Amino acid sequence: MRVSTDWLSDYISLEGVTSEDLASRITSAGIEIDVIEKRNQGINKVVVGYVKSKEKHPDADKLNVCIVDAGQEEDLQIVCGAKNVDAGQKVPVALVGAKLPGGMDIKKAKLRGVLSQGMICSAKELGMNDKLLPKELQEGILVLPTDTEIGKPIVDVLGLNDEILELDLTPNRSDCLSMLGAAYEVSAILGRELSLPNPEKEMLEVQDAAADHISVTIGADEQCSHYAARYITGVKIGPSPLWMQNRLMAAGVRPISNIVDITNYVMLEYGQPLHAFDADQLKDGAVHVRMAEAGETMVTLDGTERRLEPHMLVITAGGKPVALAGVMGGLESEVTDSTVNIFLESAKFDGGTVRKTSRQLGLRSEASSRFEKEVDPAAVIPALNRAAALMAKYAGGAVHQGIVEAGSADTEPTVITLSLEKLNRYLGTDLSLLEVKTIFARLHFPCGDAGQGLVDVQVPSRRGDIVLDVDLIEEVARLYGYDNIPTTAIEGPTTPGSLTIAQAIRRSLRRLLTHSGFQEVLGYSFIHPQQAEMFTSLSSDGTAVKLAMPMSEDRSVLRTSLLPQLLDIAVYNHNRKQPDLALFEIGNLFHTHEKTLTKQPLERPVLGLLLSGRKGSKQWNVQPAKVDFFDLKGALETVLDYLGIRAEDITYEANGPVGFHPGRSASVYAGQGENKKLLGVLGQIHPKTQQELDLEDAYAAEILLEPLYELTNARVVYRDLPRFPGMERDLAIVVNEEVEASSLIQVIKENAGELLQQIQVFDVFTGSKLGEGKKSVAISMTYRHQERTLTDEEVAGVTEKAVAALQQTFGAELRK
Repeated sequence: MRVSTDWLSDYISLEGVTSEDLASRITSAGIEIDVIEKRNQGINKVVVGYVKSKEKHPDADKLNVCIVDAGQEEDLQIVCGAKNVDAGQKVPVALVGAKLPGGMDIKKAKLRGVLSQGMICSAKELGMNDKLLPKELQEGILVLPTDTEIGKPIVDVLGLNDEILELDLTPNRSDCLSMLGAAYEVSAILGRELSLPNPEKEMLEVQDAAADHISVTIGADEQCSHYAARYITGVKIGPSPLWMQNRLMAAGVRPISNIVDITNYVMLEYGQPLHAFDADQLKDGAVHVRMAEAGETMVTLDGTERRLEPHMLVITAGGKPVALAGVMGGLESEVTDSTVNIFLESAKFDGGTVRKTSRQLGLRSEASSRFEKEVDPAAVIPALNRAAALMAKYAGGAVHQGIVEAGSADTEPTVITLSLEKLNRYLGTDLSLLEVKTIFARLHFPCGDAGQGLVDVQVPSRRGDIVLDVDLIEEVARLYGYDNIPTTAIEGPTTPGSLTIAQAIRRSLRRLLTHSGFQEVLGYSFIHPQQAEMFTSLSSDGTAVKLAMPMSEDRSVLRTSLLPQLLDIAVYNHNRKQPDLALFEIGNLFHTHEKTLTKQPLERPVLGLLLSGRKGSKQWNVQPAKVDFFDLKGALETVLDYLGIRAEDITYEANGPVGFHPGRSASVYAGQGENKKLLGVLGQIHPKTQQELDLEDAYAAEILLEPLYELTNARVVYRDLPRFPGMERDLAIVVNEEVEASSLIQVIKENAGELLQQIQVFDVFTGSKLGEGKKSVAISMTYRHQERTLTDEEVAGVTEKAVAALQQTFGAELRK
């Protein structure tokens, strides 16, 4: 909002207050001032002149020799090249010795042999934005009204001594989108009296009633709560007075004609948008406010035909739309040079409706921006009367008696009870009730006692941002002065910040994996529906979540697995000659149990791993080996060990999860027996998928993190180094091929007892010598006692017990 200090001084005295001081005080009170703009860009000795005569230059076709009365002792001879200069005009004249914006100095000079004693100026040469001038004055010299006083300084005529404060308003302070709103604010800050316009006293109505000529009805009460109109006849369309044009241009609005300028002027003054219709173009003078009908069209003031939709609010006459409510008027009812009678509109339109219409049609105006932020409902009638009075004064119109209206501006006043104790406790101050009431009086908030230490404050309708007692406390704070609020030390216990268990584990995993040679990647959370069906082991109890408004089909569902994205990244790198990959990602999976989503989907944090290519680089004496299933399993076991999860708490089952190689994959479980829970899956990607992606053998794992949070044991347990030697025994067990080595180890552990310290498989052999469907599994076992040296008999007894259990459980035989 651009606030003219000259205009502002109409309502409040600014004597003794500089623009810089005022801007500083407004900023300290909570409304930031972005810029202080001086309209006088360095003009000196430029006055109003009267062109008495114009003659062609004897030696230049494009130059004219003008005799100008500039209020000096003698007339001036000025050579001018402007096409629009003519005798009888009032124009700005830069005298000899004048200074113009840009450092131009005016001196006596001869142009093609003819003496020139000054310069007739254009608006641009005076430092004005010529784009804000009426169209007829945008080219050539600036032509002033004929009643302008000769010899008067141009800065006074054009209001160039003015200074503009540009307010950077937040959306809640829509009250300051008007000069009166800014005046209320400055009055409260400076503590000075406010003088407001009184249009009812300035306006004389003719006896003929407006209701005999016009009528209004509302068919959309929620979107238009109040619609008022006045009927003004006999207007003469012409330019608005120069002072009004100056103020409009200072606010960044281009003057057009007296009627249009008055509606814009009052909008800037009251913050209430108005619209003037050519009343003779409204059938029977009957206006109806309703929602648009599907398929309706209208041509707006910019000459564009607009297709309307049922959610748009329109003003209609004779059943046809003549304006988009709060956005833009229609071309058919536009005020033109031939307009004689005016239907003047002022209304309270719903901000959400105006915003939706404005955004959809790409029409944003000063009016729509104010309606969007909700205008003051109490300003509808005063603004209407103010504009009618100005039209009577400056357009020669006759204002017909009475206001024709529909709906009501009556609203229940907002009264908030404020506790003095709460205010002082919140602000850390010791303000008295009298001091608080004084601040509210400066804000023009009526207030009264409501009990011991309580005050009832009535909030004016212009301040729709104040709804709670804490809002009133903020008003007191900013008017009292933030710098005056005492500084107090923070009291009470303090709690040091820390990571949650889940955050700490994820951070530890990232550190471990990056130090181990893995690279972290980030995939999209949105995937193709087909990718959601590739790996379903971790989301088998739910379905994919579809996006309501996807960017494309390729990104239309939330991911149910990290692996499709890891494979896409692997393919991307493989196509760019980077086949050796060790990737990981920590992210969330999403699924739901609902067919139609009514609540937040389930989110599960997951760790994804992917290996492909070779492990290590080429050496002159070593050929790098390809990664395999056991490299991936080793990486997973490193992660589990790092988190303090015991190997005996984890089991692997070769069951061919969806999307994996059926013979080179497994599911990972936490716990044993019936209490085991799925932890994740790992293995080689299915050969068919690898072939479709043109990818080398790739191995991937996907591990749920929530079970890891529960199993993680951050406590490090120390034990003494062994003082007694261990005894090793190796067994070669012949069993059926389908028997898993992990099952053999589990049976040995259960029967060997506490003496068994370590066990591992070190060889697997198959061949015709063993028989059809048989294999030999070689197992190494280490026994140790912490307090003494074991005897051969003890070790042999334990081993025999374990072998007997293997024979009984699996029909195993010792290989000879």
